[in-house]
Amino acid sequence: MHCSVSGEVPEEPVVSKKSGLLYEKRLIERHISEYGKCPITGEPLTMDDVVPVETGKIVKPRTVQTASIPGMLGMFQNEWDGLMLSNFALEQQLHTARQELSHALYQHDAACRVIARLKKERDEARSLLTQAERQIPMFASEAVIANSSVLSNGKRAAEDDDMAQPGKRVRPGISASIITELTDCNAALSQQRKKRQIPPTLAPIDALERYTQLSSHPLHRTSKPGILSIDIQYSKDIIATGGVDATAVIFDRPSGQIVSALSGHSKRVTSVKFVAEGEFLLTGSADKTVRVWQGSEDGNYDCRHILKDHTAEVQAVTVHATNNFFVTASLDNTWCFYDLSSGLCLTQVADTSKTDGYTSAAFHPDGLILGTGTSEAVVKIWDVKSQANVAKFEGHVGPVTAISFSENGYFLATAAHDSVKLWDLRKLKNFRTLNLYDSDTPTNSVEFDHSGSYIGISGSDIRVYQVGSVKADWNCIKTLPDLSGTGRATCVKFGPESNYIAVGSMDHNLRIFGLPGEEAPLES
Repeated sequence: MHCSVSGEVPEEPVVSKKSGLLYEKRLIERHISEYGKCPITGEPLTMDDVVPVETGKIVKPRTVQTASIPGMLGMFQNEWDGLMLSNFALEQQLHTARQELSHALYQHDAACRVIARLKKERDEARSLLTQAERQIPMFASEAVIANSSVLSNGKRAAEDDDMAQPGKRVRPGISASIITELTDCNAALSQQRKKRQIPPTLAPIDALERYTQLSSHPLHRTSKPGILSIDIQYSKDIIATGGVDATAVIFDRPSGQIVSALSGHSKRVTSVKFVAEGEFLLTGSADKTVRVWQGSEDGNYDCRHILKDHTAEVQAVTVHATNNFFVTASLDNTWCFYDLSSGLCLTQVADTSKTDGYTSAAFHPDGLILGTGTSEAVVKIWDVKSQANVAKFEGHVGPVTAISFSENGYFLATAAHDSVKLWDLRKLKNFRTLNLYDSDTPTNSVEFDHSGSYIGISGSDIRVYQVGSVKADWNCIKTLPDLSGTGRATCVKFGPESNYIAVGSMDHNLRIFGLPGEEAPLES
């Protein structure tokens, strides 16, 4: 007889009075305590309805294999054989997995070697291509200029746009005649610099100490506030600003009026630069283009060239001392040397080192060397004639946001997230570091004035220092607050003879600081 619940022979059998079914006592007790009914019929059931059954002691029969010692040995042998077979299968699987892993490692190593070889061949090919481009005779440049399409309404013709794709346009290189022009300019300016004296009309230190805000001019849209770059044309005392709203604004400071608003870029204008002689203005943008604007007598500016040689954001534009050439620097890790009159890129120099691109650039006052700042906190000095990297300055933290050469010819100031560093170009070393702000406040701009007597720095405020020497102190003579309320003064520029200071911030206002009573319009 078997239990109706477990199907086993019960040790303590009991019988239900109602159904006559046989159960194991402990099982039926538990079921009744939980459910109060018969597990088979489902009728109500209590322990009073269950009657114990007296039976003889049950002896479970042994299996055949365990009934004797030979049977048990045979069973052990079977188990051992199964264990050995399973172990053998596991060893085979382990050996196969090791072979597959070894093969995968060899493949990975071979792939890495192939990639390294291809990168080396690519760099060598680029180097050879650059050298070949520099050796193309100048008549190729003249042919390209002669065949260039006519510009109208600030746009190139369709065929010129096709040639504007990087890598497809002919780069004639910097010819011998251009190098001669650059060298002659350098010699003339260097000779003048030796006789150069501080102009008597320069604003004195006590005047700068009394500078305060004279006016605030809302030049850009409030929907996308922010002035990223400022430049001043000293001969006419007009100011150009580049904004986050993708426009550049020409502002006449004496009259307090906007001369022209230049639209055409599709993204923020990161750099604006006047050409000292002529009516040209250069604008670089995050839309990867550079535009050359030419002013007219009525104050309007027309776009003469749209330059599309870069493949990433253009971060800086700087004009050569001859006023015939300019350089643009981009996050695509290249800088381009242009002829101003034709808008032709004479050469595009790529840096083969692993950097994330250029964030700033400036020509030396004499014009034969170019300084560039990278996003990896390195300042690089280039020989313009050979396009070779002749010096490298390290020590900053964060992208180099601004570069400025002093008019004395041997001081270089660089700004980055951490500080402003001053470099001696004669000994190629850092002789002073100005730690102005805390670690969370970047230094956004640094600028020598035209005389080389003062240096302006902007971050969470604007500070003006008196230029000293390598050993003498550089004293802070004035601290101007950032009145925009943003805590980010992005650019600073000294006016003619340092008679005022123009400041741009991350709001839409251009602010003029100077001596009280010298600025007619308070608000524009």
